[in-house]
Amino acid sequence: MAMRQDLLGRRGALRRIAGTLLAPMAGAASATVLAQPADRFPSRPVTLWVPWAAGGATDLTMRLLAEIAGRHLGQKVLIENRGGAGGTLVMPVLQQAAPDGYTIAQMPQPVFRAPWVQKLAWDPIRDTTPIIQISGVTFGIVVPATSPLRSLDDLFAWAQAHPGELTVATNGTGTTPHLVMDELFGRRNIQWVHVPYKGVAEQMIAVSSGQLMAGVTSNGFAPFVDSGKLRLLATLGEHRTKRWPQVPTLKELGHGIVAMSPYGLAGPRGLPRTVVTTLHDAFKAAMFDPQHVAELAKYDQELAYLGPEDYARSMRETYAAERRAVEKLGLAKGNS
Repeated sequence: MAMRQDLLGRRGALRRIAGTLLAPMAGAASATVLAQPADRFPSRPVTLWVPWAAGGATDLTMRLLAEIAGRHLGQKVLIENRGGAGGTLVMPVLQQAAPDGYTIAQMPQPVFRAPWVQKLAWDPIRDTTPIIQISGVTFGIVVPATSPLRSLDDLFAWAQAHPGELTVATNGTGTTPHLVMDELFGRRNIQWVHVPYKGVAEQMIAVSSGQLMAGVTSNGFAPFVDSGKLRLLATLGEHRTKRWPQVPTLKELGHGIVAMSPYGLAGPRGLPRTVVTTLHDAFKAAMFDPQHVAELAKYDQELAYLGPEDYARSMRETYAAERRAVEKLGLAKGNS
């Protein structure tokens, strides 16, 4: 009996020792299982910040792009709008976001211009990780369909005859349309009234209804022109558009201005290469999806793909070019 109790005691002790020895291994195995979903990117929805108001052309195309990219990522890509300040309000978001890939943003042209015009806490090169370039926009100068102004020369002539009375809407202070019109009018010493808008849809409604005399914006004017509510006087690209081949460009009219404003996606500074690759691959597949290509075509846009390295180089070149443009116009920080 004593021997049996001793044997049972020894077996119990061995079980306790084995349990003690195996516990860390079991814990490690459990931790490994639990760690797997967290290590996999993405394991939850990604937020894509769009620096324009909801309902505009860019917002609509980005929403479709996000929906398709989400299918490739296996997680939803949620759109958050942050319009205003000429499209630059996504930069503070990226600057403050964790570099984990769950916060990304569209990078419009004004983010490369704004730091040269005013003192800002963020830098579009230092504070971002380029992911992919997607497309560029078609800018146009429009007037109400009922307007007697049928050409750009008509617009200039009316403005010169009525100093300070011409009202022109753009998609924000410091945006490409604003600077283009500022240069065109400045060359002719024309006084005009600039009316900035956060959203393209709201802007085009104001112009088409006759609340304002003219508007300069990207993409969103297309449905209004096609429906006969707006008259397109000129486009700002290198060549005439396929959609409106009868409409001249500023360049061919002798103004020497070409503006396209390519855009892409970026994440916060320090985004891991593996995360960049995952996001790039998903959005590249999405941007070449026929559904997305067709959506861009509605606004006379075409794909302008660049991968992370090429997009990074393009961003640096754009940043430098914007500095030269701002200095040429006398808008640099030191000149104000």
